[in-house]
Amino acid sequence: MNVARLFARARVEARADPDRARLGATLSTEVHDSLVDVPDGGIFVRRWNPGGRDYPAIVLLHDSLGSVEQWRQFPAALARTTQRAVVAYDRLGFGRSTPRAERPSVDFVFEEVVRFFPALRKALGLARFSLFGHSVGGAMALSIAAVHSEACEAVVTEAAQAFVEPRTLASIRTAKARFEDPDRFAKMVKWHGEKARWVLDAWTEVWLSPEFRSWSLDEQLGKVNCPVLAIHGDVDEYGSVDFPRRIASRVTGHSELAILKGCGHVPHRERQEQVLHLTASFLQQHAGAA
Repeated sequence: MNVARLFARARVEARADPDRARLGATLSTEVHDSLVDVPDGGIFVRRWNPGGRDYPAIVLLHDSLGSVEQWRQFPAALARTTQRAVVAYDRLGFGRSTPRAERPSVDFVFEEVVRFFPALRKALGLARFSLFGHSVGGAMALSIAAVHSEACEAVVTEAAQAFVEPRTLASIRTAKARFEDPDRFAKMVKWHGEKARWVLDAWTEVWLSPEFRSWSLDEQLGKVNCPVLAIHGDVDEYGSVDFPRRIASRVTGHSELAILKGCGHVPHRERQEQVLHLTASFLQQHAGAA
């Protein structure tokens, strides 16, 4: 049986609310860490609970080198801004989740959807949810929405890839060469520990393999009928604005584009307040309450 095991004491993050400053009030967010049993190991999960109204949670899906910790302050800010619980998890092999021996296959995006996400969803009791995915996490979010259409209220993608573009491959090759620098690779170790080499290879070797060149989201996009917001920076080194345009034009539900001027591959850090506002407004308009 898949269960969520609480292994860290809940803590509270508090931040002053400018609108209530005269009353000395704060917005507090409870943070809970847990480990969820999935096929082949355990997945580390962190949940931010802002209190207040009981909306369905937002699930965050990280990028190819990401982890829960690398979202930094964004999930807590998103929880406070939307007044929804936010859930982030380390995919198997990443961050504080169980290591993996085998490299992901070229079908790793869809495998996340059908192999791991259902166990996570069941363990956390996510009857309904919205999704926020960064980079390849955005591709996973759209694929989840296609498969779990009865439960997914809305999807926000950020710098998501929709197919294999020469710009993407060129930037991955550049990044792979840069990570030969021990100091740069040490930053990977900070987030992933002894799994850092596996994480790097899982990204570079799969994406650069000839077998992956034909990958695209096209088949899944046509099955996405929930509202979709596609956020993308116009100077994203890992993909052109053709990605969000493809996403917005091929989903079957309501879709919106947000192309951010002068923004690169990580809008939630480069333009955090703008991304928070876009996401909160979109969910308020297009995602229902519990």
